[in-house]
Amino acid sequence: MIDQLKTEGKFTYAEAGEGPVIIILHGLMGALSNFGDTYEHFSKNGYKVLIPELPLYSLPLLQTNVKSLAGFLKEFMQHKKVNNAILLGNSLGGHIALYFTKHNQEQVKALVLTGSSGLYEKAMGDSFPKRGNYEYIKEKTQGVFYDPAIGTKEMVDDIFKIVNDRSSVIRTLAIAKSAIRHNMSADLPAMKQPTCLIWGKQDVVTPPEVAVDFNKILPDSDLFWIDKCGHAAMMERPLEFNRILHKWLISRNI
Repeated sequence: MIDQLKTEGKFTYAEAGEGPVIIILHGLMGALSNFGDTYEHFSKNGYKVLIPELPLYSLPLLQTNVKSLAGFLKEFMQHKKVNNAILLGNSLGGHIALYFTKHNQEQVKALVLTGSSGLYEKAMGDSFPKRGNYEYIKEKTQGVFYDPAIGTKEMVDDIFKIVNDRSSVIRTLAIAKSAIRHNMSADLPAMKQPTCLIWGKQDVVTPPEVAVDFNKILPDSDLFWIDKCGHAAMMERPLEFNRILHKWLISRNI
């Protein structure tokens, strides 16, 4: 179902289901398909799920930053006539959700963060991206997961293509630097939305202490751990991720 994308003007997105709106925000090198199981589960269980393709590699370089991507989300919500949504973000997607919430509190019903940036940004390796070195990219890609097999050849090939395109590399680094500049620690105490934190215990990109800090600083958050799981819980342990999130949404009457 997630392969059936719609394109309307500058927006390309997946959409399914009816009910309260969940908008899913992917990470810097994450595909929409990373959320396939979550998209399927919630769109069939009382929610409308939207996953926009974020313009990570198509914005003008000076606009390739967290602020502009949050602006894109606002425009997408206006386009879809969504006034209030649950924002679910992984990695950079979580950071975009937080920045958007900072400036549009009334439009965010709840936050769901998994392996989110915003408090702590890990460098992408001392000599990233090592263009042309396939084995290095494979090692880095698979290292994001507890189970390296989750990092398929197709995924490695896609990331290898990105890091060997000069324009994409420049934008990747621009977004990474922007994420460091837009640290959210001072902003989190003002975010009163119910927040669900779902974290892999073996996340090496945004380690467990990051989740603990999010939980301490956000006024109304609940933290859930998934064992034997890395940076992308919704990919690596989708059944457990969906179970935790669905139970939390019900418990919070969202």
